Amino acid sequence: MDTGDLYARGLRRRKKMFGDADVDKRMAAAGEFGAPLQNVINAYVYGDVWERTGLSDNMRSLVMLGITAASNRPAEFAVHAKGALANGCTREQVQDVLLLVAMYCGVPAAIETNRIAAEIFGANPTAADAAKS
Repeated sequence: MDTGDLYARGLRRRKKMFGDADVDKRMAAAGEFGAPLQNVINAYVYGDVWERTGLSDNMRSLVMLGITAASNRPAEFAVHAKGALANGCTREQVQDVLLLVAMYCGVPAAIETNRIAAEIFGANPTAADAAKS
């Protein structure tokens, strides 16, 4: 598969997970300077790695939440929490990931991301319920 095909496939996946407006905003944020990085993100992150079949989309989202929480990247955590919701992750799954982060990486690593997750997942017990509201 050539890079153009990977880019198109990745952009479709990215917009499906995060919505057209959010992806367009993130892609435009750094302007022309950021275009090469956006090309890499679309082609290789979402067009290649996210298209692999070893993990479900749900599992891949949970892994991303753990990575972004553990590495203290709350802005990226918020983006991936929205993607996790779109990929069917439940509130309980996200809570469990953040408890693991707290235990293995320290409570400070989980505090801000827990607040973000509470805003995104709210009181809804499942992603399906959240999607209805």
